[in-house]
Amino acid sequence: MEKKFYYMLAPIERLTDSSFRTICHGADLTFTEPARIGALATNNASAMRRIKLYDNTPTAIQIIGQQEQSLKKFLALFLPEKNFKGFNLNLGCPAPDVVKKGLGCALIKRVSKTKRLVNIIKDHGYSASIKMRLGLNKFEKDKKVYLNLIKNVDADFFIVHARHGKQTYKDKADWKVFHECVKTGKSIIANGDINTKEDVEKLRYCRGVMIGRAATINPLIFAELKGLKAPSLDEIKEEYMRLKKERESSSKNMLVPGFIDNNKKIKLDSEL
Repeated sequence: MEKKFYYMLAPIERLTDSSFRTICHGADLTFTEPARIGALATNNASAMRRIKLYDNTPTAIQIIGQQEQSLKKFLALFLPEKNFKGFNLNLGCPAPDVVKKGLGCALIKRVSKTKRLVNIIKDHGYSASIKMRLGLNKFEKDKKVYLNLIKNVDADFFIVHARHGKQTYKDKADWKVFHECVKTGKSIIANGDINTKEDVEKLRYCRGVMIGRAATINPLIFAELKGLKAPSLDEIKEEYMRLKKERESSSKNMLVPGFIDNNKKIKLDSEL
């Protein structure tokens, strides 16, 4: 039987809240905005709102941090909601304040630490995946630290954003790395500059694709790529605004998706 090919919505800070995830019809899996492990362990209200699931949208909770005891404390009390699909470790964020703390893409070379975090999640009976860049910088990419982590960590799947931590979205994603990642025998989800059916076809040898920026401009992209029937963009806009009001998820810190104001140059430096 042919394995399923997955279409995933990327977690984007200040954009992919529950309202946005709901309107991405056709996405096989979505992810919450990243929640800090330490904040979850202390039942921080803001962090708990981030991981709240409101409907049947399949969602994994993305977490960022390295505190093993805090992760154990949180998981001991965690009660999964409907359509919760596991935890995703953030090893991709390149923000300087995150990297300075040894988090995000600074964790990629810390294989033993990452292994322990994944095992803690699995020991509690939950799926554990990883979203990662190719390293903190070009040096780490050239040393292939990403391959070392993929080979030695038993995550359920690895979402590989084909840029290193010093690159911006103006730098073209290096799709060549996906072949060597797939050769490890692990489940690899391709991420970076995936926008069209042609792009997807070129990456069929992976287990799936993750789309972020293109989805903020057109949330119907998943349905279109899969050839599914979907509501119109106008209907999607109405649904999105209604959900924002119902779930009280809008705030001054939230960005406005491009499909709302046609601002296709929206700055997404915080995409993970």
